[in-house]
Amino acid sequence: MIKRLFDVLIALFALLLLAPVMLVIAWQISRKLGSPVLFRQTRPGKDGKPFEMIKFRTMRDAVDVNGNPLPDAERMTPFGSFLRSTSLDELPELWNVLKGEMSFIGPRPERPVFVDEFKKQIPGYEYRHWLQTGITGLAQIEGKYSTPPEDKLRFDLLYAKTVSPLQDIQILLHTLKVMLMKDKTS
Repeated sequence: MIKRLFDVLIALFALLLLAPVMLVIAWQISRKLGSPVLFRQTRPGKDGKPFEMIKFRTMRDAVDVNGNPLPDAERMTPFGSFLRSTSLDELPELWNVLKGEMSFIGPRPERPVFVDEFKKQIPGYEYRHWLQTGITGLAQIEGKYSTPPEDKLRFDLLYAKTVSPLQDIQILLHTLKVMLMKDKTS
């Protein structure tokens, strides 16, 4: 109950504080990429229950001559790269937190195709879904984006064993520091 109250209060405060920034980002995306401004993707949440995670759109829609989508690297815009490198593309996830679909701190939700693959390859991978998914977590501050899924699972399970309000505050503050270190977000 304390964790949920913490999530709601921080999400409301962050949404109010960051509303001007989010409006500028939305305007820039609309200007540079058109509609939609938001990218929505189904991800498994607590107990594997699917939810629609919301982010700012960072890529343009582009297809090759056969109608197949171009690789992500070719669809990424310079502004989109900036949003991702600063994690500003994830600001709309504050809405997911308010709705109770995510927490600030918890295992980062993966795409379903990867979850299915990891469940087959990594013993105990399904245990990470016992927790509420999060915008950030121990795996994000201790590892990098490229950290292997086995190691991310270890961090997620370590977090599950030691979860506390104080630890959540420490992870949240450390996340702000990590966001400023470009090599951690790469």
